[in-house]
Amino acid sequence: MSVFYAGTGLQHFISPEWFLQIVPPYLPFPLPLVYISGFFEIVFGVMLLHPYTRIYAGWGLILLLVAVFPANIYLAQTNGEAIGTTPFVAWGRLPFQILFIGLAYWHTRE
Repeated sequence: MSVFYAGTGLQHFISPEWFLQIVPPYLPFPLPLVYISGFFEIVFGVMLLHPYTRIYAGWGLILLLVAVFPANIYLAQTNGEAIGTTPFVAWGRLPFQILFIGLAYWHTRE
């Protein structure tokens, strides 16, 4: 999970234009939002590696996943057109958010 989050967070800085496509248009300052979410993905991903910070990382990831959920909803509402994917993929991402929240919660337990 650490590598997944840190790697995805790094992609926010390498290819922000991809993430900008799924920021809902009603949210202000889309580029800073992409960078902020990427920063926290990296930080929480690294925090998962250490037992003393893993609990905090889990709670941080839960909050982050809830905060970015509107992007997944927006992608589904566009039926995947926001990033040029299929409606199946766009709508299929939504349940995975629940799975990721569950995995993050698992990290909050000692």
